[in-house]
Amino acid sequence: MKNRVVEILVLDDDPDTCDVLKHYLSKEGFRVEVAHTPARGLDLLEKQSFHILILDLRMPQMDGIAVLDKIREKDRDLAVIVLTGYPSVETAVAALKGGVSDYVQKPIDKDRLVEVVRNVVRQKGLLQSPEEKLLAAVGAKVRNLRKEQDLTLKQVARRTGLSVSLLSQIERAESAASVASLFKIASALNSSLGELFSGF
Repeated sequence: MKNRVVEILVLDDDPDTCDVLKHYLSKEGFRVEVAHTPARGLDLLEKQSFHILILDLRMPQMDGIAVLDKIREKDRDLAVIVLTGYPSVETAVAALKGGVSDYVQKPIDKDRLVEVVRNVVRQKGLLQSPEEKLLAAVGAKVRNLRKEQDLTLKQVARRTGLSVSLLSQIERAESAASVASLFKIASALNSSLGELFSGF
């Protein structure tokens, strides 16, 4: 799913800021919509699906924290990045309570903006399909169990009858293993098939 596009909504009452953000992020391959009022932003969030909201904390009609509260009533999972020209302890605490992923200070620094958005994409796994997430989780679990027991790939290969190459691909989430292969790996690591999928 490498071609999946991350959808971003920018909600800021300043059209110039919206244009700058849209320009920067579109050049990085993100699909960007803009809204200049909280009402329009909330309407777009209701009608369309976005991965990330970039939200200005200071707007005349409704402040960003109030907008964030309204969003969280319906969507606890949406990644939110706040824009602020006037960071304060109160707004920082309120933003954290609202589950904000990160913030960008005005005036906008392009490199910082892109870095923050990419970090959020990575943290939320927005470019991974559910299958890719599962492969990554199982691979990480196998690697951690193997390292906890100080075993090399070669030793696990000997115990399971699987090739070192296949084991390496499973750990790096480059190959989907059969249930039979995963059962052999779990047994070799004194674990269970269920434990390999735990936390997913």
